[in-house]
Amino acid sequence: MNIAGYFVKNSIISWMFTLILLIGGILSFSGLGQLEDPPFTIKDAVVVTMYPGATSTEVEEEVTYPVEKAIQALPYVDDIVSLSTPGMSQITVTMKRTYGPDELPQIWDELRRKVGDMTSQLPPGASTPLVNDDFGDVYGIMYMVSGANYDYKDLQDYVDYVRREIELVPGVGKVNLAGAQTEQVFIEISIQKLATFNLDPALITSLLNSQNMVTSAGNIQIAGDQLTIRPTGAFKSVAELGDLIIPGTTGDKLIYLKDVATISRGYEEIPSNLISFNQNQAINIGVSFTSGVNVVEVGKAIEQRLQEIDYARPAGMIIDSIYNQPQEVDKSVSSFVWNLIMAVVIVVVVLLVFMGLKSGILIGLILFLTCLGTFILMKQAEIELQRISLGALIIALGMLVDNAIVVVEGILMGRKKGLSTLESAQEIVGQTMWPLLGATVIAITAFAPIGLSPDSTGEFAASLFWVLLFSLFLSWITAITITPFFAQLFFGKEGEKQVEGEDNDPYKGAFFNAYKALLDFCLRFKWPTVIVVVVLFVLSVVGFGYVKQSFFPPSSTPIFLVDVWMPEGTDIRETQKSVQEMESMARDTDAVTFVSSSVGKGFQRFMLTYSPEKSYGAYAQIAVRTTDAVTSDAAMSSLRKGVEQAFPQAQFKFKKLEIGPSTDAKIEARILGADPDVLRSIAADIQEIFNDTPGTVNVRHDWRDRVKYIEPNFNETQARRLGINKADIDQTLEFAFAGLSFGLYREGTTLLPIVGRLPEQERIDIDSLESLRIWSPTLKSYIPIQQVVNGFSVKFEDPIIQRRDKKRTLTVFADADFEYDILPAELFAKIKPQVEALELPSGYELQWGGEYESSGDAQEALFASLPMGYLIMFLITVFLFNSVKKPLVIWCCVPLALIGITSGLLFLGKPFGFMALLGMLSLSGMLLKNGIVLLDQINADITAGKEVYQAVFDSTVSRVRPVCMAAVTTILGVAPLISDVFFESMAAVVMFGLGVATVLTLLIVPVLYVIFFNVKYRDYKEF
Repeated sequence: MNIAGYFVKNSIISWMFTLILLIGGILSFSGLGQLEDPPFTIKDAVVVTMYPGATSTEVEEEVTYPVEKAIQALPYVDDIVSLSTPGMSQITVTMKRTYGPDELPQIWDELRRKVGDMTSQLPPGASTPLVNDDFGDVYGIMYMVSGANYDYKDLQDYVDYVRREIELVPGVGKVNLAGAQTEQVFIEISIQKLATFNLDPALITSLLNSQNMVTSAGNIQIAGDQLTIRPTGAFKSVAELGDLIIPGTTGDKLIYLKDVATISRGYEEIPSNLISFNQNQAINIGVSFTSGVNVVEVGKAIEQRLQEIDYARPAGMIIDSIYNQPQEVDKSVSSFVWNLIMAVVIVVVVLLVFMGLKSGILIGLILFLTCLGTFILMKQAEIELQRISLGALIIALGMLVDNAIVVVEGILMGRKKGLSTLESAQEIVGQTMWPLLGATVIAITAFAPIGLSPDSTGEFAASLFWVLLFSLFLSWITAITITPFFAQLFFGKEGEKQVEGEDNDPYKGAFFNAYKALLDFCLRFKWPTVIVVVVLFVLSVVGFGYVKQSFFPPSSTPIFLVDVWMPEGTDIRETQKSVQEMESMARDTDAVTFVSSSVGKGFQRFMLTYSPEKSYGAYAQIAVRTTDAVTSDAAMSSLRKGVEQAFPQAQFKFKKLEIGPSTDAKIEARILGADPDVLRSIAADIQEIFNDTPGTVNVRHDWRDRVKYIEPNFNETQARRLGINKADIDQTLEFAFAGLSFGLYREGTTLLPIVGRLPEQERIDIDSLESLRIWSPTLKSYIPIQQVVNGFSVKFEDPIIQRRDKKRTLTVFADADFEYDILPAELFAKIKPQVEALELPSGYELQWGGEYESSGDAQEALFASLPMGYLIMFLITVFLFNSVKKPLVIWCCVPLALIGITSGLLFLGKPFGFMALLGMLSLSGMLLKNGIVLLDQINADITAGKEVYQAVFDSTVSRVRPVCMAAVTTILGVAPLISDVFFESMAAVVMFGLGVATVLTLLIVPVLYVIFFNVKYRDYKEF
């Protein structure tokens, strides 16, 4: 008694197994987490070091270089990309792709130690480097709090309250704010008044620094009690600052701070980030989720909490979301679940039509239980319902019924021969159990390169492999266990009675007769058949060159982003004014539901595939949402035409949200070298090639244009006589125009910087430089600054210096125009030879980045494990047949899938991308599985005593229905995915590739078999 007999005879075990799958699957499905995209680890950290007053070159040489050197000592580092700008160093560290979420926390700790240990090597004035390893945090809900008549203080008060409430909702991981402005206390000190009273400004600085400090005054013991001494004098309001008496004054009259200064509260004059929503100033609340939660349910809980505290929202203040992952996930999962249900219905209907009512219902039941069992394993493996895992279930649907079809087909054939259901089940399971296991393992192994790829793209698609592993292996288990059990319940115990003299040939009818005639023709003319197939294969290889190439498609979420670069050096406040006009134009565009902007840097990371831009005063990003995905292209075209005409001085990049890992631009040419002038010259040549190629947009480079700066020419000799040094001049100029920090004002939980500066009328324009005065310690009075500065020069400098792996690197960017019918890969193919034809000076190097590099890295990681996977697959076929020739017969048919793949992609106009590549790999497993089942039947017939040619012919005919059924169910199962932007190319590959390859397998495998084993042809009518 084999395993089939055990489950047929022990009904309690079979029912228990069925109930475990049924109840456990339903409960597991309801408890699975839900996400939009699968989680993958952002392996980046950012090290930020401030160096106020330094040029970009000084930052690069004195800060960036030593920090990079320390980081490079870590063995985990893959790439180091640095950005040096005046006063700030930003270094992005990317760890090797082999490290995952378990190892990274320890790696970040080591990174902090390395950076901390080298802090003493930094120049005086440089801050302690800040290591931000939260760079990869994803804020799935992006709320915008705004109000037309409210200032930032009002917004901040409400936002702080909302933040505290949201943080308490179960499932919320972190709540982060962006766009909040730093409140400051301004002391506008008139130099003219200081000169009138002949006051040293250092007196005011020291006074403000010391007056509001929290210091200990000790304690005293009185009558056995220990009493703390707490003197008065700390500020209780901003107005009290004006009553400070300035020390060092002479005469009877006291001079108060308010006599020489105007004191007020306000916000930092030059903000680092400004956010707006529908043209109103706003503060962004980003909400991230804890791992493994159902974000849809957490999203509902957050919305409910916001409704409960809505009474506290000031009238006229609104809270809205620009991106709500729970809602997007709900739509996405609902869409996929309907696709899944549709695919199941299609598969069951096909089975009902071609296999009869009972057989169709039986296999549909097994399919349903297998899917439920897969949910149990997904729950245990902590795999959420998301784009990839649900897509994997749909892809697996057709393959899940393969094993059950073979078993049910065998049982039906056995019953027609007069055997009982039990005997038929034992015979077919005993004959096919191990070949089916081998074929199933091969189908799973075909997807192994996805699960084993250490690349971030592989990590993104890893759940595809694991879901297929669970579902396919479970389909084999259910096929040999409960399928025979339910077959006996559906068909009865006894076989069909044999009528003597009746034609018991089960393979009759128009379909089988036509197939037999075609197979006979191919076997008779075996060499011409092979030649025709080879010609078709060669044509498909040639035709594949005309297939569009892509990496990952854009998202269907109706949001597009507009990156705006004003001329480098533009003040952030001027950038905001221009962006406000652009927002107004966007809001007037048809089908636009909201417009939001972030000036100074990108939005917080709201999708795993979104990379926020770093801090630049001349940069802004606008997010525009339209009513649906169809209207996005029209809105993008209309808005682009408008802003490019209105703002010719700006550069724009229009882009949709990405699915899968993305890059800064689709096409990136990196030039590595030492001299900035040479780098810019080479970049100009490359930009010219980019601009001259039709279909390119967003052509720019990351060093931006050189900017002007003012250089005071310090007269050291005269300054020393007057007791003035360079630091005094620097502080005087900073105090006059930017403002100088004088300490902190404490107000409850808030510490407000006290900033001293000149009144507006004394610092209003460049002419103020000429009238500026500086304190001379020697003369004990103010003197014109011209006495220690020999004029002011205007010069140019590089505002940005980019480095990659410690080498200066200038990157030229370009994208494919979304209005131009060309994909980035096609555009790159036109550009690449022209750029590589440029002669580079000695010591300069060209590297390609962008989609070309990302796609290459992904494929390299994928193909790194591919040879081992295919070797395992080949060895399994050798072990199954104890032969090398027989596996070669099957493997020769695998490449023939390219005939269908090429024709399908060209016919449907779909690009060949990363997901299509995965589909092509999966095809090899499906075709090998069909071939194994066919060859196993040939072996069984030969062992039973049939003549070899007859065994080949009869076995092939007997496998037609199960092989075709498996192919048809798989093809129709993935059909719903043809309309999904992410899976469309994979669906096209599987549908057309499997369809054509299945037909060829049923014809070419027997042809190759008779050629390999030199079997002579016979007319099948003689059998």
